[in-house]
Amino acid sequence: MPAEIAFWDSSAIIPLFCNQVASPELRRIGRKFSELAIWWGSHVEIYSGINRLLREGAISEVQSKASLAKWSRIYSMSRIVQPNDKVLQLATKLTCDHEIRALDAFQLAAALVWCQEKPRNRLFVCADKKLSLSAKYAGFDVVEIG
Repeated sequence: MPAEIAFWDSSAIIPLFCNQVASPELRRIGRKFSELAIWWGSHVEIYSGINRLLREGAISEVQSKASLAKWSRIYSMSRIVQPNDKVLQLATKLTCDHEIRALDAFQLAAALVWCQEKPRNRLFVCADKKLSLSAKYAGFDVVEIG
């Protein structure tokens, strides 16, 4: 039975239930974890990503609804890192220290708060190359997809 927990960036979550190139690998990786840690703002990012795929015609309305239902189940079982002053402080610093966008800085800051700023031997699952590099630099063991 899976027992590990890892921090998952939204770039790695959407392919869990919307068929993309990385989907088979991410689903295989996802089975290793009993719980996901995610950033509070990932909820909006996931909705945005699924709705973008729908608008672009990459998924149907039926697939969109099914994906959102699966996301709701994942979200309800995940460890959510809430927005707070520490996340804000770390995200602001990360935009100075790394070449990452604001939302990626919030993701990485949330991961650092989740592990109490002790990322050694903590997993960060990501499908974004820049964010993966920043997470490695911060000290996480990165499961990079794509």
